Amino acid sequence: MTASHAPATSEPAGAPPVTYFGPDFPFAYDDWLKHPAGLGSVPVERHGTEVAIVGAGAAGMTAAYELMKLGLKPVVYEAARIGGRLRSQPFEGADGIVAELGGMRFPISSVAFYHYLDELGLETLPFPNPLEPATPSTVIDLEGETIYVETMDQLPRLFHEVAAAWKEALEHGASFTEMQNAIRARDVARVKAIWNRLVPIWDDRTFYGFIATSDAFARRSFRHLEVFGQVGFGTGGWDTDFPNSMLEILRVVFTNCDENQRWVKGGVEQMPRGLWKRAPDRIVHWPKGTTLEKLHAGATRPGVTRVAPNGHGGFDVTDRWGHTKGFAAVLFTCQSWLLTTHMECDERLFSHKLWMALDRTRYMQASKTFVMVDRPFWKERDPATGRYPLSMTLTDRMTRGTYLFDNGPDRPGVICLSYAWMGDALKMLPLPIDQRVRLNLDALKKIYPQLDIEKHIIGDPITVSWESDPNFLGAFKGALPGHYRYNHRMYCHFMQEGLPPEQRGIFLAGDDVGWTPGWVEGAVTTGLNAVWGIVNHLGGGTAETNRGPGDRFEELKPVALPD
Repeated sequence: MTASHAPATSEPAGAPPVTYFGPDFPFAYDDWLKHPAGLGSVPVERHGTEVAIVGAGAAGMTAAYELMKLGLKPVVYEAARIGGRLRSQPFEGADGIVAELGGMRFPISSVAFYHYLDELGLETLPFPNPLEPATPSTVIDLEGETIYVETMDQLPRLFHEVAAAWKEALEHGASFTEMQNAIRARDVARVKAIWNRLVPIWDDRTFYGFIATSDAFARRSFRHLEVFGQVGFGTGGWDTDFPNSMLEILRVVFTNCDENQRWVKGGVEQMPRGLWKRAPDRIVHWPKGTTLEKLHAGATRPGVTRVAPNGHGGFDVTDRWGHTKGFAAVLFTCQSWLLTTHMECDERLFSHKLWMALDRTRYMQASKTFVMVDRPFWKERDPATGRYPLSMTLTDRMTRGTYLFDNGPDRPGVICLSYAWMGDALKMLPLPIDQRVRLNLDALKKIYPQLDIEKHIIGDPITVSWESDPNFLGAFKGALPGHYRYNHRMYCHFMQEGLPPEQRGIFLAGDDVGWTPGWVEGAVTTGLNAVWGIVNHLGGGTAETNRGPGDRFEELKPVALPD
């Protein structure tokens, strides 16, 4: 981690950091990326071979960039815009002031993702989560009671009891500290021993079941459980995740995805767009100064409508305008539902078991609504009360989570009026943007009756409902109990030695293929898995001194549950 991303951290002094190291597949992607030997090579006769990349999000652009460096020619197909759910929507007329409609907070444990931020020279800032150093004040509003705090120790006793119960439940139910110590030490054997024991226990049980049946919460009141669901700890409330498999939650907390988060100054969409435009320092086959943009003559190819084996060991890809092109390999990085709803995909591409996994993927809904304001007025204390007039706000009202983004004292600020998931997001789905803004402002007015937010608003608001976007159909995967086997099939598909010939050369990547959906690290690392798979498919390999994820698969592979 570079100094530009250095956090105010709660890590023990002198201890190695917790990183995204497993737990399902404990491979050190950051070490692989920074090794001077590079990610591998392909035979000289394969240089210039075209590989189709379907989707220009984090996974697609990572894979395309690395494949180009190895001398292949990625051909990126995109139905809408570069970035996928890394979508930074600029406010009209305000240079560099954006609304982060998709991914917006990035834990520093995401070491592969930060590798690319560093390569691109992008700056990050502490994310204004509740009770973080970057957050001047936090308001918790539940059941009509409003609590204003500036530090954790100002919280009422109830909240400390909830935090203690959560910590205790993780220790007793999931060996939390032992696992984090194993991750810090990158002790593969210990990580796998702990996780392989937990997988069959918690695969078919919900997050709510884990909490409700834990001794820590069972001996406390229902109110404690309710407050945990509404407010939680770290990034906010957890109740929208209550139906999910507990394994999903354990992965998040084991790898500190909910801690030490940062946001990208100027917008995270700069990452995939930066890879599109960047000329790598080291590149094979292509002349120095080659970029993905130059290889594509300035634009991605149109969205894909059909993929089928071509009978010659490759695949035919047809775009929305009917143009068909043959490829030696294809990487799908779009959300899995699109393979059946938006594309005509030959059933021979995948086994029926894998098709089942792709179709059973469950996507969660999410909505956000943003306004731009004249300045970060929430940092100006009210002389009458001594308090900040507006705080990062967690509530059971329609807004759920309200976040405040400071772009500097002399620049417009941004308020995320509401960030809501699942049922709360669906309440917004049919509403036009002005009504969304009004409902959110009315809800905040009940919390801050003396504050006139409207007088500070400038420009037009921005909103998103990911489930209504035909290119996404949802925000991110939320695996249900019993879905481990489905995730296992998708994740392990890059290992293709045992597949029928007609299924080899088609690869999958994206956060929904990864083990921690909704986090960009899963998109980046599955994109890197696909790079290894494509190189291997084309007769190449890695250096002996820098073995890749496929080379170490038998040692590190995720535990398999019986069908």
